[in-house]
Amino acid sequence: MDPRSLPEEALAFLAERHLATLSGLRADGSIHTVPVGFTWDDGAGLARVITSAGTQKAANAARGSRLSLCQVDSWRWLTLEGTGRVVTEPDAVADAVARYTARYRPPRENPRRVVLEVRVDRVLGLVRRPG
Repeated sequence: MDPRSLPEEALAFLAERHLATLSGLRADGSIHTVPVGFTWDDGAGLARVITSAGTQKAANAARGSRLSLCQVDSWRWLTLEGTGRVVTEPDAVADAVARYTARYRPPRENPRRVVLEVRVDRVLGLVRRPG
């Protein structure tokens, strides 16, 4: 699927309240996978994950690691792949928190919060029932 023109079924699935796994590469090349909440910004082609500075996922993104978010619900699934980066600007963090709150719930207070942005360049998945 083209991340710039996702079908309505995919956009609807990305708006539902589901967790995902975030996978990236550690400095030694091994895979790091962790459950996360994330938001999808269709206009920007960005997936955003809020986290604390200093986490392994933030370290992976800061190195520009390829990151993969995979959301699964029964037979429906989507994987968003792209290059990660860490954003610390207060306005960008506040925007990511607002998006997270709309999809999930207000997150706990975290003065060390940063945003992992994944510039998605590949989408894999199945959002229509086969057959």
